[in-house]
Amino acid sequence: MDRLTSMRVFALAAQVGTLSGAARVLDMSPAMATKHLDALEARLGVKLLHRTTRKLTLTEAGDDYLEATQRILNELDDADAAATSQRTTATGLLRMNTPLVYGLRYIAPLMPAFGRAHPAVTVELGMTDAAVNLVDERWDMAVRIGALHDDTLQARPLGDCRMVLCAAPSYLNEHGQPRTVAELANHNCLGYTLSASQSPSEWRFGADGSVRQPVRGNLRANSGDALRTAALGGMGLVYEPSFIVGADIARGDLQAITLDEPPHDLGGIHAIWPANRHPPAKVRVMVDFLVGQLVAVPPDDLR
Repeated sequence: MDRLTSMRVFALAAQVGTLSGAARVLDMSPAMATKHLDALEARLGVKLLHRTTRKLTLTEAGDDYLEATQRILNELDDADAAATSQRTTATGLLRMNTPLVYGLRYIAPLMPAFGRAHPAVTVELGMTDAAVNLVDERWDMAVRIGALHDDTLQARPLGDCRMVLCAAPSYLNEHGQPRTVAELANHNCLGYTLSASQSPSEWRFGADGSVRQPVRGNLRANSGDALRTAALGGMGLVYEPSFIVGADIARGDLQAITLDEPPHDLGGIHAIWPANRHPPAKVRVMVDFLVGQLVAVPPDDLR
């Protein structure tokens, strides 16, 4: 059996969780994928994967071998990509991670058009607000919101991300509208728990975030959409990106609040990918596609 193909079968099976899934991506039969894995394990003399009818799990030896295998395959792919940088046909599995609400509202709706333009690319879309490590968790690329501080990543901007302080008219009618940052101390402030720049107990204002205001409230959540729903019900104030609350403000369901200090500038929205290797065609075409869709004609609540 071809050793490199066997390594690709192993790496992809570990990534997608099944041999049949790896076979599909590599355009081979499940039986052939099994033969490749068997041959690789026989060559090495160790078990790489625990196999059941439902899923695959890495053995300790398999976990160590996967790290080395990924590095070797990435280097080979880099060499191929560098030598054929003008290649326009993208193929293979593209694993892309996005923030939950942004991914649901602005990335997922674009996937049908991307699929028609690049039918040979299979997209695995992971959506979470928790921070992910692209290399360790084997994501090809991600969309991130906020300032970028990691020099191991390359990035292209996809748009601005304006913070907006707002509340339902029913809450403001009952509790009054704050006019200054300091007055937030007298309001029920619903806090987001996963932000790197805002905490549930302190909100930052001023373009550079230098104005820090202690806040308190009776709801905290790791989902911006959950806080938005609570705010729509009149529970309190929320301080969130415009892509979460912009449509509600446009409809009048939430009311934007202007204080004596401007909202904190989060640093924009970016497509990112590892900088230590030449991006494969599947990453390049996705980044170009997102830039064309989101930068050229941004949604109204992202302008």
